[in-house]
Order: sequence, then C-alpha cells, then structure tokens
Amino acid sequence: MINVKNEVLIRVYIVLLGVIFLAAFIFFAAFKINVSDGKMWREKGDDLYVKFKDIEAQRGNILAEDGSLLATSLPFFEIRMDLVTCTDEDFDANVDSLAYCLATFVDSEHTVGGYRNKLIEKREQGQRYLLIRKNVDFELMQKIKKFPLFNLGRHRGGLIVEQHAERKRPYGLLAHRTIGYVRETAKPVGLEGYFDKQLAGTQGKQLMQRVKNIYIPVNDLSEIQPKNGADLQTTIDINLQDVTQDALYKAVDRHNAAGGTAILMEVKTGAIRAIANLGRTEEGKIWERYNHAIGSLIEPGSTFKLATMMALLEDQVISLNDSIDLEGGSKMFYKEEMKDAFYHNMRLTSIRNAFELSSNVGIAKLAQTFYGPKNRAKRFYKRLQDMNLDVPTGIEIQGELHPRIKNPENQNNNWSGVTIPWMSIGYEVLLTPLQILNFYNSVANDGQMMKPYVVSSLQSNGSIITEFKPRVVKKSIASPHTIKAAQSLLEGVVDRGTAKSLQSERFRFAGKTGTAQVDYAKENVATTYNASFAGYFPAEAPKYSCIVVVNEPKENGIYGGEVAGPVFKEIAEKCYSLKMELHPSLNEAPPMALEDYELPVHEVGAREDFVSIYNYLDLPYANNPNTDWTVSQAQNDTISLLTRVINDKNEVPNVKGMGLRDALFILENKGLHVKVIGNGKVTAQSINPGTRAKGQTIKLKLS
Repeated sequence: MINVKNEVLIRVYIVLLGVIFLAAFIFFAAFKINVSDGKMWREKGDDLYVKFKDIEAQRGNILAEDGSLLATSLPFFEIRMDLVTCTDEDFDANVDSLAYCLATFVDSEHTVGGYRNKLIEKREQGQRYLLIRKNVDFELMQKIKKFPLFNLGRHRGGLIVEQHAERKRPYGLLAHRTIGYVRETAKPVGLEGYFDKQLAGTQGKQLMQRVKNIYIPVNDLSEIQPKNGADLQTTIDINLQDVTQDALYKAVDRHNAAGGTAILMEVKTGAIRAIANLGRTEEGKIWERYNHAIGSLIEPGSTFKLATMMALLEDQVISLNDSIDLEGGSKMFYKEEMKDAFYHNMRLTSIRNAFELSSNVGIAKLAQTFYGPKNRAKRFYKRLQDMNLDVPTGIEIQGELHPRIKNPENQNNNWSGVTIPWMSIGYEVLLTPLQILNFYNSVANDGQMMKPYVVSSLQSNGSIITEFKPRVVKKSIASPHTIKAAQSLLEGVVDRGTAKSLQSERFRFAGKTGTAQVDYAKENVATTYNASFAGYFPAEAPKYSCIVVVNEPKENGIYGGEVAGPVFKEIAEKCYSLKMELHPSLNEAPPMALEDYELPVHEVGAREDFVSIYNYLDLPYANNPNTDWTVSQAQNDTISLLTRVINDKNEVPNVKGMGLRDALFILENKGLHVKVIGNGKVTAQSINPGTRAKGQTIKLKLS
C-alpha cells in the first residue's frame, strides 16, 4: 500500500515539474518576443497591417449662370517612393537615370549626383515613404510615372502617388463670400456650406498598408470608386457681378468706408444676378470677408419709410395729396427730439413731398397720429407682417438672420412712447440688406413677392438632377392701389426728391435714399452712418431691383444720395449697356411717315437685295427689271427700281453709286486691281466705263 502511494506521488511531482518547465519556457518565449525581438516583430506586424481608408470624391463645381466656373476642384498629387520594394537589380540599373530625371524635372535644388546619393542612402535606411514632391499637377505626375524605375509599376518600381484636390476660384474675389467654403477648422460658409452634401459626393475606399505608423496605398486605384459630387449652377451673371463689385469697391475706397454691400435681383423671378460684400482687413485692405447681405442686421433708416407709407395707405388713413406740417424740420416726441437730415424751415407741404424730401418729422408725425396709441400700434405691426418684413427670405445660403420687428404685445420688446415714431423712419427695427431689397423688389413686381434664390440647378455630367424654379412667396403684399402709390412715390424721389441729382439720361429708375445713424445710443462714441439706396430700373417696366449699403463712410459725403446712390446709378447704367432686353425695341412705336426726300435716292446694288429689303420693310416699289443689278430711285412718293446693266464684255463697268462690297465684287471679277480712297458709296472711278479691262489698277473714291 505504501509503495502504491509513493508511486503516485512520484508521478504527481513529475507532472508538476513538467508544468513548471513548460510555464518557464512560455514565459521565456514571451519575454524574448516582446523584449529581445519585439522591435523586429512589431515592424513586421506593421508591414502586414492593412485596412480600408476613405478616399474623397471629386467635389462638384460651382457655375455661373452661363456655365463659367466660379469654383472648381483641381487634382494635385503627392509623389512618394518606396525604396524597399524594388530589387537590387532594378534599383542599380535605374538609379542613375532616375536621379537625373528627378533633379532635372522635379527638384532642381539637388544635383544629379546629390539626388543619386540621397536615393542610395535612404534605401540603405529602409525608407518606404520617401517624399519626392508635394502639389504636383496632373501633367507633371504623368511625366513622373514614365521615369526610369517608376515605369516598372507600383510594386516593382516603388512609385507612390496620392491624390488630393484643391479648391480654386478662377475669378478670385468675385462673389467670394457667396460661394463660401468648407474647412475642417471653420464653420461652413456660403453655397459651399449649404450644399456641402451634394457637392461632396460619396467617398470611396482604398486599401492602405501601415508602414512605421504611416499608411501608404497598396494599389494606385481605389477598391471602391468614389462618386463625384454634383455641380451647382447659380443665377450669378459674371458680367453683372463684376460691374456690381467694381462699383461698390470704388465707393468704399473713395469714401474711406468700413465696408459695403450691393445686391442685384431680377424682379420677375427673384434670381440674384450679383451679390457683393466688402469690408476692411486689419491692415485696411478692402476684401470680401463676410456676407453682410444676409448675415448682418442693420437699421435701414429712410429706406424703411416706404413700408410706413404703405401701411398708412393700406389703412386708408392718408392721401398723398394731404397736407402735413413739417414744423421746420424739428419736433419733440415726448422727451426725444427728432430732426430732418437737412435744415429747410418748411411748414405745410403735401405728404408726397414730405416723402420725396425724406422728412423724418413728416413721416414720424403721420405714424404717431395713426399708430401711436398702443391699441393702434398692433395695426402697424400687422401691416409690416403683411409685407413679410418679419420673416427671413429663406435664401439657400447659410447664415441668414431673422429680422427684428418690434411687436407691441411682446413684453420683452422695450416698447415705449417713442417706438412708433422711430420705427416709422427705420430705427428700432433690424433687417438684412437682402430682406430690405426683397421688399422693394415686391413693389417693383406689382406687389408679388418672390423668394430670392441664387441656385438654379444641381447637375451631374451635364444632366439636371434638381431644378430650382422661381417661387412666389406671396401673391400680393398690399392692394393694387397701395402698390401703384408706392411706385409713384419712389419715382418721385428720383424725379423731384433726394435722388434728383442721380437721374440718368438714358432711362428712368425709381428708389429711395437712406441714411441711418450708427451707435446713436452709445455715449462718447463718434457719430457714424450707414448710407443706402434701394430701388429698381427701368421705372416703367422694372427688370432689376438693387440695394446698395455703404457702411460708415468717412470722406466725400455721408448721406445715401451722395454715397450709395451713385453706386446704384453706375450699376443700373452698366446693366443697361450690357443687357439688350432693357432697351426699347425699335419697332415698338408705329413707323413714321417718310417724306419724299427721305426715300432712298439713286441707290445702286443687287436687285435681289433691294427686293428683299423693301418686302421686309413693307415699302411698295414700282418696276422689277429682269437684271442682276438695279438703281433705286424715288419718284414723288414711289420708289422705282431702274435697270443698271453690267455686261459680260471684257470692259470696265460703271460702279458709281454702289457700295464698296458690290463694286469690289464686280471689278475683281473683271480682273481689275482695286484701290479705295474714303468710305461710303462710290462717287468716282479712275477708269472710265467701257474701257477694255486688262488687269489694270482702278482707284475708287468713296464718300
């Protein structure tokens, strides 16, 4: 029994020793792998570790109305080299030629010998991700792929090409802030931000291998191809944008202003044709840093007086021919004094004239009389709501702010006894320039309010994915009678009022000047102003509406009529020159009766030309000779076509009375060389008709 027990114990000890020995061996192997050979195994592990990484899609383009590129992504490449993957035989055979190509075409800072030594040194160090050059364009990248060694392919030649895109704007500052941007370190801005998802497309996937904490592509091609982003076609007209931005820039510079905004909108559709925003950098340089058109709330000043007048007209409490006492241009409202911008000492005048002269006192008195009591103030607020002045436009650009119109029923609005007088002339209310313009555009559009929009379609490979059409926001912001009265008021401002000096000789336009004091509530702050002008043109058949705001002008004037008004006029006149649809058609009026002496006399030319012209103009004519050439002659009140014979003989023909084109055709077909003096029609020829044509030089006198 004892022997059996001892035998069992011996076996247990043997198993225990075996387990201890095995554990010691495992511990030793783990120590050796992690400590002694750890570096080697980790490097091998790194080389074997692969994963899929996202590959950015080609970002879509942003296009102008005519298809011109406003923003596009250009491909650039980072060229690197894996010096370990190629064999010694391939490397030795190509290193000299590769060094020559790289030093000559890629990196001129190195000599050929210096580049050769660099490649050899980095290969000995086991470099697998050597940077050759960043930001290589497509043309150079294609050239590099053909270099010796690199032309053997990714896994044999070691060439690593990584593509990235850079956003470029061919027109530079033009509509810079409206186009916007998307950056990792900043909030998305403008169209780039609003349509980021559509422009960005869908990411692809590429298999990447980790080499010393750096991922390099296993293959040149993506495993999952990215889907390119859609193109965005805007309503921006490149020519009108250039005109608008240039006019605004000159004004900001001339008046040493803090900045400015100008927007040009198509009346019938709400399409934004131009939008410019300028400000100053810390160094004083004029630049487009912020989209003030939609992202800055301002007190509109006198441009808001139109809304006050329309509210009064809509409530039928005034007539434009009624009288108003301007009290010499100064009045106390409770303890606050209100003054007109200019001293005029005027008393009784018509309400129309008070508006055209932009009298603060006149407009404020009317508003206070009919809307001053708090129970009536709600009517004023309701009228402003009817005009959609209390809501944003909804334009497809990020950052539009909500207008601030005081509601008398809201306890948080700091309503006071002077709120109505000051609101009526554009203070204690805040709107963006675009919201003000949208209101004026509605007046120009006979009361119909359109949604302002700056994107017309999303496209893919030239095919439209989504189309954005003009959208009516409100059928009418006021009655037809009020709208007509408002239009006549705006025309009167330019015809007789504060914008009289801005009249154009080429067409009539309508609008309102505005001058708003900035920071008037702050003490010990220098008085500054925002100058503005809002209106539309041509007055009779509005095609475009426009607003110009110049912030804090310091030199050469401060008022809307002398600072912002000239910018509006320049934009309007240049638009008129560029856009033929603004010009009246020549055949709009009935044709005038022509006197006998105004009919064409002794015109000589091809008979078919005369017949075509007279038929088109519906001018009756007598005779129709059966000849190629004819003379048009007026006889009393009738045009007659007479015969002009140009024979086939080799003789110099009579070309007197002809235009140069016809004379050249006939004479050169006779083999003659023609010299011309003057311009107009042929009055004399140096060789008499009937002379034998022998290739002579004939001189024609034209007048």
